[in-house]
Amino acid sequence: MVSDTTQHGPTPNGHAEITTRVQIIDEDKKFNADLSKWIDKWGLHNAGFDYDVVAVFGSQSTGKSTLLNKLFGTTFDVMDETQRRQTTKGIWMCRAEDLPVLVMDVEGTDGRERGEDQDFERKSALFSLASSQILLVNLWEHQIGLYQGANMALLKTVIEVNLSLFGKTDQRTLLLFVIRDHVGSTPLANLSTTLTADIERIWASVSKPDGLESRLLTDYFDLSFVGLAHKVLMPDKFEADVKALRAKFTFGPNGLFSDKYRRRIPADGVGVYMESIWEQVSSNKDLDLPTQQELLAQFRCDEISKAAFEAFSSRAKDGRRIVEGGKVVPNLGGMMRDWKTEALRQFDAEASRYLAAVYNSKREDLIGSIHAYLQPLFLAQLKNLHKSALALFKIRLDEGLKKDGYDFASVVGDARAKAETAFKDGAAEASIQDADWDYDIEFGQLDEELTSLAALSKSDEMKKMVNNIERMFKRDIGEKVDLELGRPGPKMWDAVLTTYSDALKKAEQSYLRKAKSFNSTNDEDDQALLTLRRRAWRALKVKIDEHTADSLLLSKLRASFEEKFRYDENGVPRVWGRNDDIDGLFRKARDETVDLVSVYSSIKPSEPSLLPSLPSQEEATGLDGSDEPFDFEDSLHILSESKQVDITSKFRREADAYFVEAKRSIVSSVAQIPYWVYGIILLLGWNEAMFVLFHPVYLFTIVMAAAAAYAIFQLNLAGPLFQISRTVSGEVQRQMHSRLKDYFAEPPTTAPEGLRQRRMAPGMELKEL
Repeated sequence: MVSDTTQHGPTPNGHAEITTRVQIIDEDKKFNADLSKWIDKWGLHNAGFDYDVVAVFGSQSTGKSTLLNKLFGTTFDVMDETQRRQTTKGIWMCRAEDLPVLVMDVEGTDGRERGEDQDFERKSALFSLASSQILLVNLWEHQIGLYQGANMALLKTVIEVNLSLFGKTDQRTLLLFVIRDHVGSTPLANLSTTLTADIERIWASVSKPDGLESRLLTDYFDLSFVGLAHKVLMPDKFEADVKALRAKFTFGPNGLFSDKYRRRIPADGVGVYMESIWEQVSSNKDLDLPTQQELLAQFRCDEISKAAFEAFSSRAKDGRRIVEGGKVVPNLGGMMRDWKTEALRQFDAEASRYLAAVYNSKREDLIGSIHAYLQPLFLAQLKNLHKSALALFKIRLDEGLKKDGYDFASVVGDARAKAETAFKDGAAEASIQDADWDYDIEFGQLDEELTSLAALSKSDEMKKMVNNIERMFKRDIGEKVDLELGRPGPKMWDAVLTTYSDALKKAEQSYLRKAKSFNSTNDEDDQALLTLRRRAWRALKVKIDEHTADSLLLSKLRASFEEKFRYDENGVPRVWGRNDDIDGLFRKARDETVDLVSVYSSIKPSEPSLLPSLPSQEEATGLDGSDEPFDFEDSLHILSESKQVDITSKFRREADAYFVEAKRSIVSSVAQIPYWVYGIILLLGWNEAMFVLFHPVYLFTIVMAAAAAYAIFQLNLAGPLFQISRTVSGEVQRQMHSRLKDYFAEPPTTAPEGLRQRRMAPGMELKEL
């Protein structure tokens, strides 16, 4: 019985609601003769050739109706996910909401409701292929690569019969493969390549009618592929993918609709055209290929396989969750083999009673499905083993490097062997014998990462070793270089460079002794030794720069000058007398000390062979750890000419002070009062002193004055008293100045002229007198 369902909505042409859907072929394979009337109701009766037909093909319960509703705004019934049963029965048609497109929703294949009757599947699929311009092939991502699961057997039959019925026409069809639940782990390009290879293999295997043997797949079909995210797990991504696909259903250079796909049937004749196609399809006996026994075996084996696979997937769910959580699952391979064995045992127990060929084929399909389900677990286990092996390598490496006197090559070799063994053992245990799995690529990646980690650790340890040797070098040269630089002279640089050479030789021997455990190459040793020499030279240069800083260098020059000027040849301090040649000794000590500035100015040993051979470079590399340019010739210069002039000038000023001090010491000794003068003063002033001491008034006055002075200084009143005295004396001076100024100022105008003249010219008055 043909039925229709109408939902209320806008009516763009005034005849029928655009969301009306109609069943054009029912479950009993009867065609709806009223299709032409529905074309008119949908407002397409006068559309001419400007319309398109889209159909969907795929397994039952794969969301075909839901996809069409979202793409074209149709109102096909969708599956109740809580019951998981057949929704679309027969073939339904509805007009797209916003486009002049007729959309056909075809009953799904491999449905349990029809059981052994696969005749309708073949006929509905062939009808959809022959009458539509774009056929959506709806399938799950995990079905790709499966022969029965992806409906490849049915597609082969349909393509073969379509070729025999319509092969001599020029009509083309776009096969748009919609890959559902595409999570992205396998790129869409790879899936497209697999499906294209399957279709081409089907085309090569079909029997072609006479005259069509040389025709190609591309003469009749165009292939296109699109992936949709998981509707439940990734709803936002699914809606975005559907929206992007919906935008492609346009007519134009970038759209899916094209004139080359249209059947050139006017819209008012579509009903008659589709009815004639259905008559040819339904009466074709080539579609009844399998026998009833084969159909029964296929159906029952599929049911048994499905039940066994569901039980298998239920048992494997917990293990899969743990593996995908990033943890290595012990005995995962044994668990997977047990799951597989139980599933095959369950399948064999019931399916082995049916046709052997079908049973064996379905058994292989079940094994393929089990392997396809388990392979992600295997790959996830490999990934977890990879991380675990890297962590084990790092732990063993760190433990080995913490031991005293470790051999780096042995530590790395032991840690690497443990990590690789752990990975190989885990990977081999997780493998299934008859599955085409291997872990060569993953092991190669692990090997590369272990090599990289070992090289990084080797570089770090060698840097630490060089740093330790450098610290040892600095300790060796520290006190000795300080001592030699504190004794300036012609042989100073010879002693400094000798100390440097001895310490560097000891450091190089220490490096070569320790580097044996790193299995380093000659080039690496040469580079490391060159770096060590440069860093040692820099350390020496830093020490020299410290000693040639302005303050320290002036102190050294001052000490050298004092030793030459203030001490004699025996190291005894000089006491200057009138007959000493102070000027000559001063000039000699000063000039000899000034010459030391040029000695400190650059590293110039008396023996040039003492200078190390260090080639300059643009930039330090390798273990140096510095980006500073290294120029050995430039490093030999310590004081610039301007710095030498400045240091010499400062020293001369200090030396002049010593000279003046020596001269003053002679003058003070010459100007000393003779001692006999003090005796005469005491003799002549004895009576006066006795008078003052024994006179009560004078003695009391002296005592009081002394007590007052003592009190003032003890109480820190000297400053205030001096300030008061200065203030009083200043005020007295100011008052005297003011009075004198007033006295000698010009007299008032009322005074007699003669008196004013006298006041103005007292000198003249005195002169007249």
